Amino acid sequence: MLDREGFRPNVGIILLNQKNQVFWGKRIRTHSWQFPQGGIDRGESPEQAMFRELHEEVGLQPEHVRIVARTRDWLRYEVPDRFIRRDARGFYKGQKQIWYLLQLVVPDWNVNLRATDHPEFDAWRWNEFWVPLDVVVEFKRGVYEMALTELSRFLPRVESRNRFMRASMRSQDGENSVSLEYSFNTTQVHMELPPGATFDPDPQKELNDLAQSLGQTPPPTV
Repeated sequence: MLDREGFRPNVGIILLNQKNQVFWGKRIRTHSWQFPQGGIDRGESPEQAMFRELHEEVGLQPEHVRIVARTRDWLRYEVPDRFIRRDARGFYKGQKQIWYLLQLVVPDWNVNLRATDHPEFDAWRWNEFWVPLDVVVEFKRGVYEMALTELSRFLPRVESRNRFMRASMRSQDGENSVSLEYSFNTTQVHMELPPGATFDPDPQKELNDLAQSLGQTPPPTV
């Protein structure tokens, strides 16, 4: 479905977690990262298309998110001829998009990249809001910048609950003893990674190893 100028109606999704980090998906079998997006089918409203694409690409349902804002007007980008099928050249120009800013209201383990038989992404991660545009395909960079700029003023306020770990050591009767103070927020960061990739070391394990090396009882798991 194209408009008179040759642009296909489309929706883009910027999904936030509670830290205002954004969902960043790696397109299946490529090294290209992007936001979820997809075309608007005939008879669909932009919001209906957004929720459909949210489920198809990220596996989330409408009750898993809240709509924070959307762009006021269509944002357009043209697709270079080398990316257009030969039978579509001459009348297809590119995409025009309405962008939605959503916030996840459930734990991120609800994300499911394989909710359908035709997944768009094979890995995902949380990224800072101002994503590195140099990893976005060149002809989309302008639209990404415009969408992020317009929607940035609607970002929810983030509580200043910093994760920290403090260890104080003192010597008593010639023996080392360790006092560990720890505080973690309860937000869990989940990533689906390609085969062979690994997560960062577990900070709780580092605490345990430190205490055990000094003959102390490890702190309880948070």
